[in-house]
Amino acid sequence: MNLQKLLDVVLVFLPLSFLTVGGGQSIVADIHRQSVEVYGWMTNGQFMDLFALSRILPGPGALLVTLVGWQAAGLAGALLASAAIFIPSSLLVFALAHVWTRYKNTLCIRAIEAGLVPVAAGMVLAASCTVLRAAEGGAWAWGVAAASTLILMFTRISPLLMLGVGAGVFLVAL
Repeated sequence: MNLQKLLDVVLVFLPLSFLTVGGGQSIVADIHRQSVEVYGWMTNGQFMDLFALSRILPGPGALLVTLVGWQAAGLAGALLASAAIFIPSSLLVFALAHVWTRYKNTLCIRAIEAGLVPVAAGMVLAASCTVLRAAEGGAWAWGVAAASTLILMFTRISPLLMLGVGAGVFLVAL
């Protein structure tokens, strides 16, 4: 067992635990950067496979972290990555819950909440762009993503229908 690789897994995911503002999706861009570009644990294609698998399987979106840990360092890597992503932020939320509830209507807490909304949206947008780049779908992928985003923002069309239309576009384009 490579202890340095296990340490690297912990050092990647422990700080990311505190950045999951907006959910696990918000850290996908940095997970990709660390696992593909910095540490070379996998290729873009392997990352996309793990990303797709994490979205198909039931459970939290942060399942991607467990899969990346597995790819990097086997079962021990999966367990350590999961612990590093869930335990620190859970302890922080537990510790802050009382304080947050007690002061929830103060100007400071309302300002923090208002400030976190655009940060979370930006992190989720960065994750989406990272996934599009890693998928290497080219202009078609970006066009389908942009059109789907606009349609879903301004209509009540089912996202499942948009998935079907997107698949159809790529079938025709091939």
